[in-house]
Amino acid sequence: MSTEPREGHGGVHAVDVARAHGVETMFTLSGAHVFPMYDAAVKAEPAMPIIDVRHEPTAVFAAEAIGKLTRTPGLAVLTAGPGVTNGVSPIAQASFSGSPLVVVGGRAPNNRWGSGSLQELDQPPIIESISKSAVTATKVDDIAPAMDEAFTLAGSSHRGPTFVDVPMDEFFNSTTVTTPSNGNRTAPIEPDPDALAQIAELIRQSARPVLVLGTDVWADRAEVAALHFVEETGIPVISNGMGRGIVPGGHPQLVTKARSTSFNQADLVIVVGTPLDFRLGYGIFGGKEGTTPARTVHIADSPGQLSTHAELAGSASGDLTLVFTGLLNSLTAPSQHGRRPDWSSWIGSLQAEVAAATARDNELLTAEADPIHPARIYGELLPRLADDAVVIGDGGDFVSFAGKFVEPKRPGGWLDPGPYGCLGAGMGAAMAARIARPSSQVVLLYGDGAAGMSLMDVDSLVRHNLPVVMVVGNNSAWGLEKGPMQWLYGYDVAADLAPHTRYDQVVTALGGGGEMVTDPKEIGPALDRAFASGIPYLVNVMTDVNAAYPRNTTGI
Repeated sequence: MSTEPREGHGGVHAVDVARAHGVETMFTLSGAHVFPMYDAAVKAEPAMPIIDVRHEPTAVFAAEAIGKLTRTPGLAVLTAGPGVTNGVSPIAQASFSGSPLVVVGGRAPNNRWGSGSLQELDQPPIIESISKSAVTATKVDDIAPAMDEAFTLAGSSHRGPTFVDVPMDEFFNSTTVTTPSNGNRTAPIEPDPDALAQIAELIRQSARPVLVLGTDVWADRAEVAALHFVEETGIPVISNGMGRGIVPGGHPQLVTKARSTSFNQADLVIVVGTPLDFRLGYGIFGGKEGTTPARTVHIADSPGQLSTHAELAGSASGDLTLVFTGLLNSLTAPSQHGRRPDWSSWIGSLQAEVAAATARDNELLTAEADPIHPARIYGELLPRLADDAVVIGDGGDFVSFAGKFVEPKRPGGWLDPGPYGCLGAGMGAAMAARIARPSSQVVLLYGDGAAGMSLMDVDSLVRHNLPVVMVVGNNSAWGLEKGPMQWLYGYDVAADLAPHTRYDQVVTALGGGGEMVTDPKEIGPALDRAFASGIPYLVNVMTDVNAAYPRNTTGI
């Protein structure tokens, strides 16, 4: 299907294609090279909201988070030269996280190319290695097809960022274009039934299996099929990234709190929708304390995402709803005569470990320590979170505690930088969450180091009326580096920040609200005031720099 041919400048056609692919908001920082995009957004029927920010990374992080939350590509528009290069880290994050994202860049005009016009830079080669595609729409007639291809690629498995830049003179030129009305949709990838049958047999033979649900289970819209598979089979589950919440917090089969025991004692680990990277021991499980190493199965949304470095007992790729449905059908096929595994003893031992970990956690969550233990912040926050809250992590040690304590009740309620580990992503993600989930609580958890990277964009929250609750775990240090450097060298350098920095006063100066907390008993009331305020509000909690999160990996 397509609309009637439409005459207009390049920006009109770019915005028409974006809207056809489901875009509802444009994120940007003003630049003359991309003025036609703004003109088209303002004059569209209805107008497309433009969220302008104070630093380009925030715009791209916001568009990436829109892609994560809505599972429709987000749109960031960057002016030429430094506008585009400022967006490189967020584009890389989207690539590592498999986030659907389209970035449009301005470009020096064709009619001046090679003569040194303002911000003349050949940008696609810079973006190429961190995107699914990076192209120049050389002429105005190329803009609509280039944009359509970019959105289709970004939203197709395996998802990721795409980049289109447009010469300034061609953006202002006019042409007549027929725009696709509903965007292109690619057919789902069918998994190999023989591969699924082999994996099903491995599961059936396993005495101690563990299933890992990762971000792509959410991104591929397979959360319903995944939960059905879990509950029908009784298999224990560990969640990862945006896989959090697919099996709701408190579910008896969710054993994330027994992660170490699960991985060390499992005989089969099935990892779905996330890479076998440093977060998952590179795909090597078990083999400790005299146990036999576990067999590893890797399942991905597309063939190119399957591990090539790990020794796999089985693998499959394809639409993850079809994968879970096919696996369940293979496990329960009439030919198996009701042969179903009994994992009650295994899951019972893991549940006991979860209960013990929960009891240990409660001691930290209620700690009265002075200085404040960062875990106490979560002890006060967790009972105040609604089931549909969106929680965003942007930091090192402080946010690692969130990964330990926060177990979402629903899918799509957790955002973090993913395996790229890029600090400064949280502010853009908070903007996106407030826009995508207007009635939900939005909580941005900041380490004080990460806060310094993006806090000026509170100005953007205020200008666009986007209330967000921000919580800073302020230990006046780069805690993730301070401890390891002391361990390696016996001292640390370049790891301290100014003590008791008043990030809350930065927020109030920019038109929001905030307060500093030094007494653990005041954390809860401060959070209540933040949630009730209806404005961007920051609770700045002074925490103990020596209360470092015990890490299982250095990422190496």
